[in-house]
Amino acid sequence: MGFPLFIFFFILSSSQSFSQETEIGFGLGGFKYSGDLSRGVNLRSIEPAGTVFFRNNISEPVSFRIGLTAGGLSGSDAETPIDPAAEARDASFDIFLFEVSTVFEYHFLKWRQEHTLVRWTPYLFGGMAIFGISGEDEKPSEYSNIQPSIPFGFGFKYVLNPKWYLGAEFGARKTFFDYLDNLSDGDPVIKNFDDGNRFDNDLYYYFGLSLTYSFYTIPCPTSPYKRNYRNR
Repeated sequence: MGFPLFIFFFILSSSQSFSQETEIGFGLGGFKYSGDLSRGVNLRSIEPAGTVFFRNNISEPVSFRIGLTAGGLSGSDAETPIDPAAEARDASFDIFLFEVSTVFEYHFLKWRQEHTLVRWTPYLFGGMAIFGISGEDEKPSEYSNIQPSIPFGFGFKYVLNPKWYLGAEFGARKTFFDYLDNLSDGDPVIKNFDDGNRFDNDLYYYFGLSLTYSFYTIPCPTSPYKRNYRNR
């Protein structure tokens, strides 16, 4: 947590020469798992999730965001079988996941300027995150319940009015962990119904809608004549 906090205070103390815009917001959506028990898009494997976040717009196209996201994550061979071997295995999992993320956003349009008619913009984001899981009792003891991930994705923002923004976002989380579903250590050459693919780490996704409130902070102007007088 030390590195995200360092970035947070660095952003707040930077950019003294121009106006700043900070935002707080929340969102509701869902978590989707992808691994040995589920592939692709399947509505039956989506679990409710929510997020709260702080955003600082450090320049016109670039924003920095710190977010907390939490929700359920599950998968089942019975609901989303990949192949006949998965049907015979009949495995399932149901966990709770909590994520802390720090990401940068890049906006493609000049959507916040008063003189433009554009009230929306697409954006891309990427950064780093730490997630923790609970509820899986059979996970091997050599693995920690806290793991890193790389969040990335895209979204859209729309200006409701100068203070309120509406957003929609879809993001993937690349993990370095193969026990979200409690299946790993399998040999991909020799098919064992009880094992998974140990060379294929699990992923999870978050998508949802958000509502954001914006704060404007404008620095006090400094008289150039006062500076010149002091330098004499």
